[in-house]
Amino acid sequence: MGKVVIVATLDTKGPEVAYLRDRLNILGLETLVVDSGILGEPVGIVPDVSHSELAGRGGITLAQLQGSGTRGRAVETMRELVRDLVRERFAAGEIIGGISVGGVGSVMGAAAIQELPVGVPKIVVAPTASGHHEFGPYVGTKDVMVVHSVVDILGLNPVSTTVFDNVAAAMFGMLAHGHPLTRPAQGQKFVATTMLGNTTAAVGALKDRLAENGIETVVFHSNGVGGRAMEELAGEGQFVGVIDYTTNEINDPLVGGIHNGGPDRLATVGRLGLPQVLVPGCMDFSVWAAGSIPASMRARPVYDHNPEYTLVRATHDEKAQLGRIFAERVNETTAPAAVIMPMLGLSIPATPDGPFWDPEGDALFLAALRENLRPDIPIETVDLHINDPDLGRLAADRFLSLINKEKP
Repeated sequence: MGKVVIVATLDTKGPEVAYLRDRLNILGLETLVVDSGILGEPVGIVPDVSHSELAGRGGITLAQLQGSGTRGRAVETMRELVRDLVRERFAAGEIIGGISVGGVGSVMGAAAIQELPVGVPKIVVAPTASGHHEFGPYVGTKDVMVVHSVVDILGLNPVSTTVFDNVAAAMFGMLAHGHPLTRPAQGQKFVATTMLGNTTAAVGALKDRLAENGIETVVFHSNGVGGRAMEELAGEGQFVGVIDYTTNEINDPLVGGIHNGGPDRLATVGRLGLPQVLVPGCMDFSVWAAGSIPASMRARPVYDHNPEYTLVRATHDEKAQLGRIFAERVNETTAPAAVIMPMLGLSIPATPDGPFWDPEGDALFLAALRENLRPDIPIETVDLHINDPDLGRLAADRFLSLINKEKP
């Protein structure tokens, strides 16, 4: 067996990490303790990989790292160095799980253990995992277990040792009874798709239609993380293709919404050479935490999706821009692709009596899409609503046609 890597700033978290290391060792798990600290020397523990060794991996000395200008710049450098170390050691078969411990410093360790694939145990232990801080840096696009330490990580006491004991037990349990994600078995076919609450009925019908044809569906929540996770797993060979039904994650980056899929969203799958059907589901809104809508957008039509999230309608200018962005990214595909455009609304509130009903804006999106999309990629317009089960079944049928054309 390999080792469980523990990443922490040991000048401030040394005794606590030593306790966690010893608990893991008692359970029979070997450990690799990595010091991601930048300033002081380790206290109460000798790391297996020192911060000086990490700096050396980047071709610099620890003193140069400490003098890199700002603390933020030094932390960013150290984060990349520890990520590279974990990636390298895992590839060599030396790491079987990862734990990040700390306060603000836990973000460095979290970034490192996110290099481990889905199914490889990953735990972040931090007082900032309280719900009052963003969880994004802790989990990224991976299956990270986040544990609130309750107390600050400074000293051993009945609360902290109980948390550490349970973290060690959780790691042991996952390694004993869990398993990494494997490639699909011979003969198995999986298709990835994207969904929000606004498209659940249609995607359910899509899933059933594919199942009738011997294909299983893996559904990702298009919340700014799900689409990127889907694309990463596509790159790892998990899917025979993609039905990107809910493509809203390219909208939020334009206005600052929280469902931000990043600059490569919609381009990655095509670059991988996987067949795909794309539908502009929920392209007509951005998503905001309740009460956080900027003043400049408060005059727009809104829809309270639930007590936590508010949807804000896209403007005509934004819809035209989205049509161009959609096309430019899909144009990168090296495999068969097709686009389906529903003409009776792109989200649940986009109905004739709903606040997002906007045929003119949808027409602007479609015009920009047609103007910029490669002529060999077909666009099919249909008089259906985005959440109509018939549209889900149609998307599945079009995908089946694409992959059947690829057969000799």
